[in-house]
Amino acid sequence: MRRHVFACVDCNNFYVSCERVFDAKLSRRAVVVLSNNDGCVISRSEEAKALGVRMGAPYFRVRALCEREGVAVLSSNYALYGDLSRRVMETLAEFTPELDPYSIDEAFLNLSHLEGDSLAELAREVRARVLRWTGVPVAVGVAPTKTLAKLGATLAKRSAKARGVVNLLDARHADSALARTAVGDVWNVGPRLARRLTGAGIETAAQLRGADARAWRRRTSVALERVIMELRGVSCLPLSLCQPARKSAVCSRSFGRPVESLAELREAVAYYATRAAEKIRRAGLAAGALVVFVSTSRFGGEPQYSNSAALPLGVPSSFTPELIRCARLGLGRIFRDGLRYKKAGVMLLDLAPAAPAQVGMFDEVDRGRAERLMRVVDAVNARMGAETLRFAASGYGREWKMLREHCSPRYTTNWDELLLLRS
Repeated sequence: MRRHVFACVDCNNFYVSCERVFDAKLSRRAVVVLSNNDGCVISRSEEAKALGVRMGAPYFRVRALCEREGVAVLSSNYALYGDLSRRVMETLAEFTPELDPYSIDEAFLNLSHLEGDSLAELAREVRARVLRWTGVPVAVGVAPTKTLAKLGATLAKRSAKARGVVNLLDARHADSALARTAVGDVWNVGPRLARRLTGAGIETAAQLRGADARAWRRRTSVALERVIMELRGVSCLPLSLCQPARKSAVCSRSFGRPVESLAELREAVAYYATRAAEKIRRAGLAAGALVVFVSTSRFGGEPQYSNSAALPLGVPSSFTPELIRCARLGLGRIFRDGLRYKKAGVMLLDLAPAAPAQVGMFDEVDRGRAERLMRVVDAVNARMGAETLRFAASGYGREWKMLREHCSPRYTTNWDELLLLRS
């Protein structure tokens, strides 16, 4: 029977690490990265953690601490993070074709083809090569199941002695790791389930491993049974080598300030439709329907309003001008004057592989010409930087755009923001 061996590769403080790749002044300095509209802390350096900055803390509550301690504060730079994530995944794919990206900063690898000491050596080489090729430090956990591998990666981050690699293939090492891991820290055990397990006297991962798997399946679900079996070294979660077909694509943002005018909302939904169209074209898909939605703030005591409009597309499409037109048409149906809007968005539904469409006699779009135009626009923007070519309907000033007062340059995806070296 073939032995399963998985590696979990997890980037350390990923957003902070991405910023440090291009700004040496951030090295060994306390750094935090904020969420959309500079709202909450979503990534912290080890130095920031030591100062007591909590994950998810609203920025206004830690601003004084950051200013007093000289913490570097940065807005989210998703263009940079997405590109570095792609580079990390491409580097990992050099080691095995069986790669399962789990999130923007984490992936599982199948290493079942390797034996013995070569596994530890490979894990160290994975860590060294990712750092050398991308500048992003990672932790690696190696184990017979994905759940144990993820636990190993977590321990590798926390332990200086591990030097970034924890191998849980040895049963003694696994026993020790499970004994000192709280049940709530086990992958796929959420806070609510953790409270239920703790109430039943199961406080550590080791105790969960020894629990009656079938009994807990009857009391909860098959998911917990799988967790227990995975902790015992029985692989129940294979790699997801084929991503499920995408059914929808969404682009939505909160505004940097309340928006009241229809003109600004029309710009915003045109911009969001453009971004959503780019997403589905990259995936080779076309949309059969579009939904546009708006909402006011839930706070501040102002009148609250939320609404959406769905519009079917006669022919499945990824043609940006057509999607912009539909989004603005839907917006006209749901806009209410006199309100202060906080958020808007566009969702593309009924996605299917783009293919030569059977059009009707009265189709107003020249499909062949539209496809060629989008191919040229995407190629220019990919080569010269996002929005080198843009649709005027999406606006230029965009005073409504998301608040990002501390954003770093898009070093790897925009020609105008390349890193400059001075001798």
